[in-house]
Amino acid sequence: MESENKLNKKIALYCRVSTQSQTTENQKIRLLQYATDNKLKYDLYDEVESTRKTRPIKQAVLSKLRSGEYSAVIVFKLDRWARSSRELLLEIQELVDKGIGFISVSDNLDFTSSVGRLHFHILSAFSEFERSLISERTKEGLMRARSQNKQLGRPKGSKDSKPRPKSGYMLREVRKRKKVDEVKNIYLPIENYMK
Repeated sequence: MESENKLNKKIALYCRVSTQSQTTENQKIRLLQYATDNKLKYDLYDEVESTRKTRPIKQAVLSKLRSGEYSAVIVFKLDRWARSSRELLLEIQELVDKGIGFISVSDNLDFTSSVGRLHFHILSAFSEFERSLISERTKEGLMRARSQNKQLGRPKGSKDSKPRPKSGYMLREVRKRKKVDEVKNIYLPIENYMK
């Protein structure tokens, strides 16, 4: 019942592949079948990207979810939404906290239900445990390296010969992003650049 209420509004279907040589057709078939079986109104988003940091279509979907245009997002598998468990958990946590549904068809996870939220909390706990183990190993490695009098940190390079300017960093970054967007003919309010 709770899951149905969240899915009454329009939802977003999101597919992604990592390279131009791959296809999203199998994902689309499953997502469209799910939407049809559940009589959902939807928009389909299809992303083919090759770099880790640029996923403009996903960012557009996230923006529309945040603004309330969609009540949920449905993906084929969790790894199609995020490339790391940290990214996945942070974004799902944000969506769940805002009452936005997240469904992974292939993984059979529906975070709009009570059982789905339980699964999410279990995933979060394992992720937190993994981060703690990594942190402990890193600290132990640093202590060992210090005890062996090893030099820590990256080696000095050519950019280290003069101090880097720190003031005005945000303003420089905003100007860079604005210039890139102007080249692409995208005009966004200045607040968008400050995120």
